[in-house]
Amino acid sequence: MTDTKMPSRSGETPATGRRARIARDEEFTAFVESVSTRLRRSAFLMCRDWHLAQDLTQHTLAKMYVAWRRIRAGTNLEAYSRRVLMNAVFDQQRRRSGSEIVLADLPDRPAGATSAPELRMALVDALALLPVGDRAVLVLRHAEDHSVDTVAAILGVSASVVKMRNARALGRLRKLLGEDFLAD
Repeated sequence: MTDTKMPSRSGETPATGRRARIARDEEFTAFVESVSTRLRRSAFLMCRDWHLAQDLTQHTLAKMYVAWRRIRAGTNLEAYSRRVLMNAVFDQQRRRSGSEIVLADLPDRPAGATSAPELRMALVDALALLPVGDRAVLVLRHAEDHSVDTVAAILGVSASVVKMRNARALGRLRKLLGEDFLAD
């Protein structure tokens, strides 16, 4: 006859351990619900592929789930999730460098089109032509509206590197899109 109320080495009984796991899972689920849309949008801006963006988001959340017990307290989870996502994007970019996006049909680009979706797609297309590090700076600084210091912390670089990459990437975007792109 075994007593199911016997404490484990950590002092938890099976019932309290189960409750703690359920509470951790609920806490993680709430976190996922609060950040998944933002992570997916940032991933899309980095890779221009909604399916890959979803995969990168899932990879980020899976890595965080594995470490959840360790990181949930005392960690800025928003910043941590951005860092894990950017690392996943950089890793994916290194693995697929030189690859192409194959389309069945060429997209139509009507002359003089200025509707919001077409402007966004032109911007996303231009972003894709930038190096991944510059793209990350622009996405974090301008799409997610983070400070220079926050972007530097997320990417693990100095604030001066963020400023330099931001200026360089904005200059390249202006060349790609034309100076009057945002003037309309």
